[in-house]
Amino acid sequence: MTQRYDYHDLKTLMQRLRTPGTGCPWDLEQTYESIVPHTLEEVYEVIDTIERGDYQHLREELGDLVFQVVFYAQIAAEEQRFGLDDVIHDLVAKLISRHPHVFPAGTLDSRIDPEQQTDAGTVNGQWDRLKDVEKQNSGRAESLLDDVPRSLPGLLRARKLQKRAARVGFDWPDAGGVFDKVDEELAELRAAAASGDTAHTEEEIGDLLFVIANLSRHLAVDPEQALRKAARKFESRFSWVEQQVQAGGGDWSTHSLDSLDAFWNQAKAKEPR
Repeated sequence: MTQRYDYHDLKTLMQRLRTPGTGCPWDLEQTYESIVPHTLEEVYEVIDTIERGDYQHLREELGDLVFQVVFYAQIAAEEQRFGLDDVIHDLVAKLISRHPHVFPAGTLDSRIDPEQQTDAGTVNGQWDRLKDVEKQNSGRAESLLDDVPRSLPGLLRARKLQKRAARVGFDWPDAGGVFDKVDEELAELRAAAASGDTAHTEEEIGDLLFVIANLSRHLAVDPEQALRKAARKFESRFSWVEQQVQAGGGDWSTHSLDSLDAFWNQAKAKEPR
């Protein structure tokens, strides 16, 4: 029977990899900073498998992502900062604290009366309030926006900043005002582009993208996911165009833009509605 490994085996494996003299030379050279690109890659690979519905591959990708957490925690343990057990303890304690509607006594074994269960909207509001209290008590951030990571992808960070501001009422009451703002920013972008001022054009493109992120929030759409889906759609349609060009001899120069557009429309017509 094949041995079944668990959490303790993963900790042991990581410790062995980082043991001077007998461990892995590559793993021993790594630092918090050097692992970051690998962590980002693993996060996006998890997202990709979910969006493709490849759930068997998801199991492997989740393992790779968990390994990143274990790696950071091992380095921290070597520096006598904290260990993986501390990370897990803090996570469980925080989640118990943020879910009083599930753990009313603030302990893992406490239970809520099913008849007192709250709806998802109430839970989300409660979660945000509890996070605010934690932040105030920790002294980590003075502004509502201070702990929104600057390393987030642009659209995601824009949405988070807007969501934070909305929690104190700094927001449009509905999507109508945001649509108007989109029109305003688009007009300003046209004017900037016409002026030939590259720096101003860049600024106006940023403003337009920021408003689009805000509009997506009001319409309950994830802008990063929407853009990824649009990119996949482009890939699929362009692949069909390439196939048609190849079928005609493979010379792009013999095809006019109108003929390429016709192939593109064929690809659109093939898509399920």
